[in-house]
Amino acid sequence: MKRWIVAAMLGLGAQAGAQTLDGKAVFAANCAACHQATGAGIPGAFPALKGNRFVQGDPDAVITTVLMGRGGMPTFAESIDDAQLAQVISYIRQGWGNQAEPVSPQAVQAVRHKVNASEVLRPDAPANAH
Repeated sequence: MKRWIVAAMLGLGAQAGAQTLDGKAVFAANCAACHQATGAGIPGAFPALKGNRFVQGDPDAVITTVLMGRGGMPTFAESIDDAQLAQVISYIRQGWGNQAEPVSPQAVQAVRHKVNASEVLRPDAPANAH
C-alpha cells in the first residue's frame, strides 16, 4: 500500500477520534449548568456530585437516575446514547476526588432495558406506551 494512502487513513482515524465526546465534555454540555463544573452543585437547588455517596454507590441506581431523572432533573434516556451516558456517569463517579468504578456502555444498556421493561409492565402504564 502506498505511504500516502496509509497516512490518509491514519488521518481519518484521528479526525473520527477527535469528534468523540468524553465524559467531561458530555457533563459540560448537559449537567454543569445545574451541578456546576466543580461538581459542587447549588445548595438547596441542585445536589453536589463531588463527594456524593449516592453517585459513588450502586452504579445501576446512578444509571437509572441519569436515564429517568429524579426530582427536577431531566431525563436523558432519549437524548444521550449508552456510550456517552457511560462516559458521563464514569466521569461523575471519578471526578472531583470521587473514587467509584467507571461504568460501561453495556451496563447502561442493561439498565436501560430493565427500565424500559418495568415501564411496560407497570399497571398504570398506557396501553400504547411502547
